[in-house]
Amino acid sequence: MLKNSAKDSAKNFINEIEKKLYLSINEKIDSISFKLEKVLNAFSNSHLNVQHFASLTGYGHGDLGRDIIDKIFADVLDSEKAAVRLQFVSGTHAITSSLFGVLRPGDYLLSVTGRPYESLEEVIGLRGNGQGSLIEFGVNYEEVSLKNDGNIDFVALEKALNIPRKLIFIQRSCGYTWRPSLSIEVIKEICYLCHKIQPNCICFVDNCYGEFVEAKEPTSVGADLIAGSLIKNLGGTIVPTGGYIAGKADLVDKACCRLTAPGIGSEGGITFDLNRTILQGLFLAPQMVAEALIGAEIISTTFSALGFQVLPTPGSIRTDLIQVVRIGDPKILQIICRSFQEKSPIGSFLDPIPAPMPGYENNLVMAGGTFVDGSTSEFSADAPMKPPFDLFIQGGSHRAHVKIALIHALTNLFQAGLIKLPQND
Repeated sequence: MLKNSAKDSAKNFINEIEKKLYLSINEKIDSISFKLEKVLNAFSNSHLNVQHFASLTGYGHGDLGRDIIDKIFADVLDSEKAAVRLQFVSGTHAITSSLFGVLRPGDYLLSVTGRPYESLEEVIGLRGNGQGSLIEFGVNYEEVSLKNDGNIDFVALEKALNIPRKLIFIQRSCGYTWRPSLSIEVIKEICYLCHKIQPNCICFVDNCYGEFVEAKEPTSVGADLIAGSLIKNLGGTIVPTGGYIAGKADLVDKACCRLTAPGIGSEGGITFDLNRTILQGLFLAPQMVAEALIGAEIISTTFSALGFQVLPTPGSIRTDLIQVVRIGDPKILQIICRSFQEKSPIGSFLDPIPAPMPGYENNLVMAGGTFVDGSTSEFSADAPMKPPFDLFIQGGSHRAHVKIALIHALTNLFQAGLIKLPQND
């Protein structure tokens, strides 16, 4: 089969899949209105106007735009308070400020979703030393392993709560693991159980990849504190950096004291004339998240039809942006990543090869030619180079881009003799 013929077959294959997903796609499109109306109501409630686009210099004292942004995000996230800061370099940074802000020497931190995401292992002190991790500062860490099916072990969790815990760590997304990401209902159940047994414990949720996927956020169902990144869902693909913390006011204040300094907290920090971009990104976010979810469903259905294991499986309720494909073969994995990179708007000529990444134990291969460096609300894929060679795909500002990249990948895999494609009539 000539390459053009292979491309036509791949295109027809994916177009047929898209047709079959008509109802699922419409459902995700319909969900935009509810989430967008929530954003618009928050804008209206804050009396947002063009004067709030201006930014201050220096300390940022009395920055009205920054304060309005905080109020809007708090409203959208059903929280007493939020702190949206471009000084956060990542979701990991926002999470770290939260943990160091709330925890004190001798406190007990309990992860109920097993081992946290790799970039947090050195923050906690599970890898590395001499960097000032939580464990080095005297915070006690324990974790409750997930059940074999990847779900929460509530029996083990209840037993672990026999010891007083200061903070319960809940990771919403699957991270680099083969497990279901947590639904809002499961997060609600975790928070209820923890608060029932220990009313004063803090339920903290790593909310990365999950914002605007479901109708509610963790702070709507019992979480005391959440944190996330602006180069993921809530940035709407256009915010250049930053993160957020939201939840109970006193906890947000404590976290901000670690970002800046005690006594300054959330009162400092300028927004670098990016107020409009932050707000416009939030305005775009419901649409961008919906497009990413549609793209993920197309990817899941496509690779499942080709015989690969996928998580979530086609038709499953989605709780975050991440789609995992169990590739099983490093050669296939790199061809897919290279194909995705070749259809990226930025750096399409680059060849993604496995390389070290700060904060990660294994070499990573990353296809991420995004307008905002590292933005996972834009279409990207990455994988730790270790068996079983799971590929983690996320984002996509419009499904057309996802389809183009997917068609290119299938064409290249066919040309390499690694998959079979349906023949044209």
